[in-house]
Amino acid sequence: MVSDESIKINPEYVYHPGNPLSQLDNHVSRGRFERVLKRGEFAVTTELAPPDSADRTEVFHEAAMFDHAVDAINATDGSGANCHMSSVAVCALLAHIGYSPILQISCRDKNRIAIQGDILGAAAMGVCNVLALTGDDVSAGDQPEAKRVFDLDSISLLTTIQKMRDESTLLSGRKLTEAPAMFAGSTINPFVPPVKSRVSQMEKKIDAGAQFIQTQYCFDMPMLKDFMSEAVDRGLTERAFILPGVGTLASANTAKWLRSNVPGVHIPDSIIKRLSGAENQKKEGQKICVELMQQVKELEGVSGVHVMAYKQEQFVAEMVKDSGVLGDRKPWAPRNEY
Repeated sequence: MVSDESIKINPEYVYHPGNPLSQLDNHVSRGRFERVLKRGEFAVTTELAPPDSADRTEVFHEAAMFDHAVDAINATDGSGANCHMSSVAVCALLAHIGYSPILQISCRDKNRIAIQGDILGAAAMGVCNVLALTGDDVSAGDQPEAKRVFDLDSISLLTTIQKMRDESTLLSGRKLTEAPAMFAGSTINPFVPPVKSRVSQMEKKIDAGAQFIQTQYCFDMPMLKDFMSEAVDRGLTERAFILPGVGTLASANTAKWLRSNVPGVHIPDSIIKRLSGAENQKKEGQKICVELMQQVKELEGVSGVHVMAYKQEQFVAEMVKDSGVLGDRKPWAPRNEY
């Protein structure tokens, strides 16, 4: 286990008002993730599942598995409608030691008052990226009796973030003395037919202020190619950075369960057949993920890839390395750098 006392803080990447990085032209945030994308680098992001714990060293230990392999780390917000350490707290811990966390905000659990407060608090603690989500329904989680909120949805949340950041104003009209400098994004599932309707939904999110888009798992490259082709034709890839999602499957049975039980997850029969015939299905799942990353990078209009490896996070760095999608570039990490 990594202890927080052993971690050095790199002041170049920790926000403070005098940080010259805050003066960068054409950047809405002070964050490294935005700079990587706007330099035209192929970016890699991943997800950290917040622990069922109050121990911050568990957060540091999990984040360390991604060192030198990813440009930003999503902190999920009650994913699957289950309770974990808050996304705001995880992102604050990661930002404090120099990581580039992405604050996920689910509209399921909080009203606009609480959400705006979280945005301000996270920005004050150096969090530079935010991802707007509607959120899984509470019926999917282990506390189905919980009340749904949904005061905002992902699109109205994006307009809220944009108003706070660009107009320095709360939804009430009350002025902020310091606006939250956040790079805003959202999600899309390319595999809910028809494709054009999904592209239209993504366009609405971009119109509402999404500057980057992360997608649901993409195991069907022909379908993703059609989606990206339509996005390119509409000029959306010139307005937002699109990072298709890929994942690693532990077994054919896992793939079948995901396909049957998680709304919007599309896994072709060919993938399941390949896993079923493998001697080591977990290794084969990782190999498939590596190949998908390579194929994603070849698609016109993509700006990066979002790697999801639930309960296999320890393999993310190896898969990214094996894929070669970063080339010679080595993303920054807070350890052993200075």
